Amino acid sequence: MNIAAADLPIIRGLIDKDGRLVQADDPLRDLNARAGGRLGAAAALPSLTHISGLARRLRTTISRSARIADGDHDIEVWIRAVPDVDAVRIELTGWRTNPATSSRGADAAAYSDSPAVGAEWRWETDAGLHLTFVSVAPDAHDGRDLLALLGQPLTRLFAMNTDDPDSPILRATSLRRRFDDQPAIVRASGRAVRLEALPRLDAAGRFAGFSGVARPDQDRQSGAAANAGVFGERLDRALRSPLGTIIANADAIQAQLDGGISETYAEYAGDIATAGRHLLGLVDDLVDLQAIERSDFRVAAETIDLADLARRAAGLLQVRASDKDVRIDRPGAGEALVARGEFRRVLQILVNLIGNAVRYSPEGSVVWVRAERIDDAAAVIVADQGKGIAAEDQQRIFEKFARVDPTEPGGSGLGLYISRRLAKAMGGDISVDSAPGQGARFTLSLPAQE
Repeated sequence: MNIAAADLPIIRGLIDKDGRLVQADDPLRDLNARAGGRLGAAAALPSLTHISGLARRLRTTISRSARIADGDHDIEVWIRAVPDVDAVRIELTGWRTNPATSSRGADAAAYSDSPAVGAEWRWETDAGLHLTFVSVAPDAHDGRDLLALLGQPLTRLFAMNTDDPDSPILRATSLRRRFDDQPAIVRASGRAVRLEALPRLDAAGRFAGFSGVARPDQDRQSGAAANAGVFGERLDRALRSPLGTIIANADAIQAQLDGGISETYAEYAGDIATAGRHLLGLVDDLVDLQAIERSDFRVAAETIDLADLARRAAGLLQVRASDKDVRIDRPGAGEALVARGEFRRVLQILVNLIGNAVRYSPEGSVVWVRAERIDDAAAVIVADQGKGIAAEDQQRIFEKFARVDPTEPGGSGLGLYISRRLAKAMGGDISVDSAPGQGARFTLSLPAQE
């Protein structure tokens, strides 16, 4: 039996901040009940719980296909999870009921939910080639937070030559078909791999991205490691994994997950986690520093929406701002400003600029983020109500390892240096307008897209 529920309306549900299914249309409510759940209790469908949890943690919409076991049948459905203030809205489309099978056919076997034979990485993207799912074999894990990759371009995980119009991934993207044998480098480790993937379709049969794997490329491993550099190959891998373990354990101690401890020790654990995150941020800065100072460093030329990126960056920093009682006033949902640049690098710059503004803002203040057209440039302006920057320091803050006041809590002194280098590599710049006691106004400008 193969029943396509094309005539059904969108099936909707609501999962609250505690993971409980509190609203559901009849098909979803009944399916959840058959899995042992009920309204008002934790959702009993793992796929639903996983996707809604990702959307809530990342504060972004997650869409992907899922296969849900239902007795003697499997249900194939497209799940869209949209985070709201205190809940996640669920929309199910393309509901299909099929006899339970152990595979998806010979062509898709390599991309099933079981580990692909010989694959180091499994990944999925949306139609814009932004990652919606990432997993890695234990022996190839480099210690990175895989959740942080979700929503990032595939090129954030793998470096590849996308300037070549004959590259397998570009041909497959334009033709909406599978590809094989795409050479790539795992950015964090420098390992050489070959990518292969199948196209994914949404409920309406439209191209929705790729589902693929990365396999070791033994012939290119030695050269790739050299290109990654000594730091990327040794120091990064040596530090990232233990720091991740320290942070996770310190967070668990502070949350008192295994039983109560004194408030003093909980505060110590919080301090350890904060220090670990500071060091992990320094590792990220040093990796970026090594990359941008290589003679062969290049950025992608993509069409991007600066207003959308400003909203995303502000959303990523909302929790940090709330903890400091700082409000981020970001561009409205209907605003758009088209420019040329690399999606992930522009987001990185904006997170740095807005993060700095939040860090140096007093409690109860506002950080303004605006997207504007300035002459022939598209610009994002980030303004704060902090203590400001003296004229003699305004160029020095863009220098490597520069800190105006080293006694203040802050980063490595690399953030603005890296951000400006990235902006210039994309044909833009970063400028500052400030005076002591009057806050600071940073402007990222990029070439406007007509």
